[in-house]
Amino acid sequence: MLIGLPALAQPQQKREQIIVDGIKRAFVTYVPTTGETERMPVIISLHGGFASPKGMFHLADFRPIADKEKFIVVCPASKHIWHDGADIHGIDDVKFIDQLITYIIKTYHADASRVYVTGISNGGFMTSRLACQLHQRIAAIAVVAASLDINEGYDLVKPMPVLYMHGSKDPIVAYNGGKMFGRQIYSQEGILKKWVALDGCNPKPVITNIPDAAHDGTSIIKEEYSNPANGLKVIGYTINNGGHTWPGGWQYAPQFIIGKTTKNLNACRVMWDFFKGYRVGLE
Repeated sequence: MLIGLPALAQPQQKREQIIVDGIKRAFVTYVPTTGETERMPVIISLHGGFASPKGMFHLADFRPIADKEKFIVVCPASKHIWHDGADIHGIDDVKFIDQLITYIIKTYHADASRVYVTGISNGGFMTSRLACQLHQRIAAIAVVAASLDINEGYDLVKPMPVLYMHGSKDPIVAYNGGKMFGRQIYSQEGILKKWVALDGCNPKPVITNIPDAAHDGTSIIKEEYSNPANGLKVIGYTINNGGHTWPGGWQYAPQFIIGKTTKNLNACRVMWDFFKGYRVGLE
């Protein structure tokens, strides 16, 4: 049996930092109460542009689930924005997350085969980039209100289980893709098709309709693509009438600015249920 963290009487949340390319990089780590002896999985949760780890813990609060199911949550801080494109302006966020994973595994005796990444908006695009360039370290990703930049010097190379959630009326990152801040981005349909092809999934999805039980004016269409041979899945959630928001999260800005937040889905719960079935293949 692998020996992991010593038993903790209380959950621990603390601000930490590492040095990457001579630059201090900050993050907040949450470790649940544990009497476990096995190494714990890790969810790295990336905030949106100009946001913060504190804000991400508030928006996407994995902590109640982490307490129950025993995994570590890490919210890193960008330098204003995540540098998810070709021009990184001297800030190498791929290297930061790579070294952060190493630090968490070493410091908290985390399970190196069960590292998962999620993010919203700018953090979602960074999550997609990490799936391209840190695929050897990440077991699965989940992206909210974002997709993948086109022709930014990196692309999908290795099959991976992925989940994308996007509001059909997102006023900031268009559900149908196209130009954004001078770049081209994939649509929700486009990024799902790209992953389905790479993962070798059946191109015909299983469709599930989630009705508006919360009576908030949103409903959800879930598309699930599977490859029975390798166990990989590509899952898309279209939030009908949803905005630039985290499903089940708080309405962090007025609806007229960011659109509606659906309460018909708890993204944190859905993501953990998706993540926990996957590990990085240990060659």
